[in-house]
Amino acid sequence: MAHAKKPVLIIQHTPVGHPGAVLPLLDQLGVPWILVSLPAGDKIPDNITPYGGLIIMGGGMSANDDLDWIHTEIRLIQQAYALGVPIAGHCLGSQMMSKALGAQVRKNAHKEIGWQPVVPTDSSQVQSWFGDLTEAIHFFQWHGDTFELPLGAERLLSSEACLNQAYVLDDKHIAMQFHLEMNPELVKMSLEANGKELQRELEAGSPFVNTTAQIRAGVQHYMPRMHEALHAVYSRWVKNRI
Repeated sequence: MAHAKKPVLIIQHTPVGHPGAVLPLLDQLGVPWILVSLPAGDKIPDNITPYGGLIIMGGGMSANDDLDWIHTEIRLIQQAYALGVPIAGHCLGSQMMSKALGAQVRKNAHKEIGWQPVVPTDSSQVQSWFGDLTEAIHFFQWHGDTFELPLGAERLLSSEACLNQAYVLDDKHIAMQFHLEMNPELVKMSLEANGKELQRELEAGSPFVNTTAQIRAGVQHYMPRMHEALHAVYSRWVKNRI
């Protein structure tokens, strides 16, 4: 009898940083998961061995913040990497991955907010992770920081505003600066929670920031295609689950 695979651990940092569309997708793929939610008062575990994968969601803080839970999470990522447990990072999660694996996280030259185009690199791994992606695609963004690539990582996606949008490491760990997990409810929550930041950036003339109306319209225009990419990413990622 085959040994049952372990559940995937998902870490949520903020209410808006909910895993959203990732949860029904994992259910569809037959992958059990356990959600650790900081807003609900859960504690980040210090041992990865009960879990077969690690998914790290977004949040408004920086990977460079001197917070106890950030240090705990970085050690957990390092442990997962050392043991070959596949890691997936969304926005802050991708920055935490990068920092844990020895790469720099810093302020980006521009904030990206809303539905912003990313373009595939000529990496042969783009298709195996993101499906039939040969031209620019609009993904949901909300970030001010960026990450450098850890040693051995291969860049998969870029944008005009931010060179490093996604990378794969060891053909099993995936870091994504954008928010593929967004569903209509999370977009609404983001606008409610972070609308003042959006307004400030628009008033400052930030070139890579949508209006509220553009963000709302993008749910219908861009989200279905983005969720196809999410499906491609996780269909590939779960193959490495232990």
